[in-house]
Amino acid sequence: MNDQPRRRPATPHRRPQKDQVRFLAFEALRAVDERDAYANLVLPPLLKKARAKGDFDSRDAALATELVYGTLRRQGTYDAIVAACIDRPLREVDPPVLDVLNMGVHQLLGTRIPTHAAVSASVELARVVLGEGRAKFVNAVLRKVSADDLDGWVARVAPSYEDDAEDHLALVHSHPRWVVSALWDALGGGRAGIEDLLEADNERPEVTLVARPGRSTTDELLDALGEENGLPGRWSPYAVRMAEGGEPGALTAVQESRAGVQDEGSQLVAAALANAPLEGRDTRWLDGCAGPGGKAALLAALAAGRGAALLAAEKQPHRARLVERSLAGNPGPYQVITADGTRPPWRPDTFDRILMDVPCSGLGALRRRPEARWRRRKEDLESFAPLQRGLLREALKAVRIGGVVGYATCSPHLAETRVVVEDVLKGRGGAPVEAEWVDARPLMPGVPALGDGPDVQLWPHLHGTDAMYLAVLRRTG
Repeated sequence: MNDQPRRRPATPHRRPQKDQVRFLAFEALRAVDERDAYANLVLPPLLKKARAKGDFDSRDAALATELVYGTLRRQGTYDAIVAACIDRPLREVDPPVLDVLNMGVHQLLGTRIPTHAAVSASVELARVVLGEGRAKFVNAVLRKVSADDLDGWVARVAPSYEDDAEDHLALVHSHPRWVVSALWDALGGGRAGIEDLLEADNERPEVTLVARPGRSTTDELLDALGEENGLPGRWSPYAVRMAEGGEPGALTAVQESRAGVQDEGSQLVAAALANAPLEGRDTRWLDGCAGPGGKAALLAALAAGRGAALLAAEKQPHRARLVERSLAGNPGPYQVITADGTRPPWRPDTFDRILMDVPCSGLGALRRRPEARWRRRKEDLESFAPLQRGLLREALKAVRIGGVVGYATCSPHLAETRVVVEDVLKGRGGAPVEAEWVDARPLMPGVPALGDGPDVQLWPHLHGTDAMYLAVLRRTG
């Protein structure tokens, strides 16, 4: 008789199952972290490739998009929650592990995915991309996270508003503290306004189309989209808003560059420059920082309708090619050149209207590029400042006396907006410029809450647009 204890049969090793949706979202997050890529540039090609293989339907694409953008938008909050659930500093967690964890936290606290499904799917992803050992770590952390909801966790990890208002807002609304401080300074007012703005930054923006005048119409776009998928713009006469999940590239007008994707704030800035009153000649227009081409295409169409010609200049050759693509087929005269607006090839006193949409921190477009809030540093503003002032000074030299210059940024930061204009007009850091402010508010008819003027600041929470800034100046001597 054999007295040896019977051995249990070995459990067969189960190969982890690859969840295509979460694997694709993880790929996108890694590209954003490793290559400093932008999600809005990385994700569409990945989705297109997955659709081509037949792996994805529209619901899969919507979930992958939500996982990527939701994780990036709430990264600061989720980092703090994960940090409260582990026994080591967060910096010691490898970035790929943190991406899987934060994506899991988003499913638990930021979506309606059931708890068991969110945890099991995240652990399975960890098995595929990290290995069995790290998957156990992911499982342990997410089970701790699942013990409470988002409000409960925020109450645990955030300081009170009374103790530290900026730190509280930074953690609750997932923005770096310095960004909260800068936005609050630019916005002014009390707690309600800044909270509304920060919440708007964390919402998915609508896809807005522009019907380029003389080439397409809003009626054409609305007819192509249908009643359920298209809505008129709020403020711009050229805008059409798309229903969530729509594919703008499927529209014939977009394929033919007669229409394009363009935020309504961007449309308003270009239209305002075109609306500025002008005496005398009005035949030569300049877009001095034209890439990637959205404003240039609208300006070219508006210029063509008046018999004017547009020169679109862009310093970066690859961006200049994007401008050429946007302007392709424009009926009016235009030219695209690769040129540096701080060392311009054109002569002074040449143009009647100039738009300078200068390089900036991009703090006004955090809805579209949520990773930018974590990538930018306060010190970056110092590198932009000389460039912004130089571009505005050269623009005021290049416009004729009586002509107008529009200085625009996709940032509400005071150091990139009004301070730049005032410094140039007063000759700080250079020779004073003879120019006067033009009240920009009447140039955006029907748009409310434009402030005291003469410049204009748009806001996501007030206007549903990116936080575009515009100052319009007329050269007087």
